[in-house]
Amino acid sequence: MLREFKFPDVGEGIAEGEIVRWLHHERQHEQVIACLETALINADGTGLHYFDFKVPDQVTWQPGPFLSDGQRVIFLSMEARRDGPGRPFAEYYHKTPTHLWMYDLARDTLTEIAKRDRLAVFYTPALLVTDDRILVQVVRDQGGQIFSMNLDGSEAREFTRIGEGLPYGLSLSPDGRRVAYHIASPRGYEIWTSDLNGADRIFVAGHPDHLYFGPSWSPDGQWILYQDCRFKTDPGHDWCDLGIARPDGSENHLLTEGQAMWFGATYGNVENRGGGSNLAVWTRDGQILLPRRLPGSKVAWEFQPQRPDTDHFNRDFKPELARGGTEICRLNPRDGSVTQLTRKEPLVWDFRASESPDGRFIVFCRAETGGVPAIFVMDVDGRNQRLLTRGLEDKGADHPRWLPQA
Repeated sequence: MLREFKFPDVGEGIAEGEIVRWLHHERQHEQVIACLETALINADGTGLHYFDFKVPDQVTWQPGPFLSDGQRVIFLSMEARRDGPGRPFAEYYHKTPTHLWMYDLARDTLTEIAKRDRLAVFYTPALLVTDDRILVQVVRDQGGQIFSMNLDGSEAREFTRIGEGLPYGLSLSPDGRRVAYHIASPRGYEIWTSDLNGADRIFVAGHPDHLYFGPSWSPDGQWILYQDCRFKTDPGHDWCDLGIARPDGSENHLLTEGQAMWFGATYGNVENRGGGSNLAVWTRDGQILLPRRLPGSKVAWEFQPQRPDTDHFNRDFKPELARGGTEICRLNPRDGSVTQLTRKEPLVWDFRASESPDGRFIVFCRAETGGVPAIFVMDVDGRNQRLLTRGLEDKGADHPRWLPQA
């Protein structure tokens, strides 16, 4: 089955479920300059297309959730960031105006949404719960909250409350009835579930010595996967273990040990650096893909806990101290068995793996130590690993994601 996406200068048929989107990431050292481009590419490397929406004053664009038809996607755009030298991230980043948009892939139309009764200048899409209603992260000087609202922004209702902490990392249950999320609370990062209105909350995981992060529902809705970082001995959040629990918080246990997964991804060099949290993901058959740490591995960007974090990065580039890398593995949560899917010599950093909707392929990122990432695809068993793109002007590509099947 083919769908025809009519783009300027493209217009070729694209196989359903065999396209990834990705973000080109470029940052210039010591300057508040960023270039986040979104592109489409076929799984065979053909049909590369960059989006260019040409909306004034919008510096970055990032794709968010898809509607159920698989044709419409919500985009987040940001104006020039208000933080930077002399303006700490925590105090000024949320003062950056953002905008939410609905883009129709088939019609090539872009429409701004969430404009009515605007609550703050900073909105980010957190979770689409239906085709008519969305959970949005709203950040103001007094703190961050999740609000449930119609797509036009009307009828906004509190999902979380001021003072509870900053919630993000939301995941919708397969039956569409409950939400799992982590919240950076006064007690630490905790995992909770609730109904679609934020009520009927159930505590899943939390401890002051642990940073619990990134919950996701298993395909059958019977388990919640999450990440457990020992942040007191790892203040840069480089590594974590994987935990699993029933949605009611019972049968809670770890699937890995020794902080086995690469968590706080960092890559690049002083001219072009980047990163972002790695998440383990489910496969269609209820197994888990993760970037597993090779023994003794150390990243090239060393976190500096002794100084204030003013840029939400706070790292020094020390490639001479780096060693090892990571490999993509498949973990069976039922028996604990692990299947290695990637390993390259010399060692590299493989991460952000996800399975295609039809279960035939896995897309992932690969970065050399001190280098920017590229996007690769492989067969689901790890064979036929092949490069898709190194990004615009070979400056890096990150955050690949399969288009959904309608």
